[in-house]
Amino acid sequence: MNQPTGRPASATGPEPGQQLYRVPDAMRILSMSRSTIYDQMRTGRLRSVKQGGCRRIPAAAITEYVALLEREAEAA
Repeated sequence: MNQPTGRPASATGPEPGQQLYRVPDAMRILSMSRSTIYDQMRTGRLRSVKQGGCRRIPAAAITEYVALLEREAEAA
């Protein structure tokens, strides 16, 4: 199923070759709400950068965040 951007939906992680994601992209990739994404950025659990006046999430930050969630699940 295609998103309005024309890219296929991906729940498995960042798309190959893309380095920075907008918050709506991260919401789709991580299956999280907008407020949860911003909460995770605010607390430092999900890294982000500013590009102009917009927040962007590096692909590596998404991968690191998923790894963090996996470590937390294993420790529980």
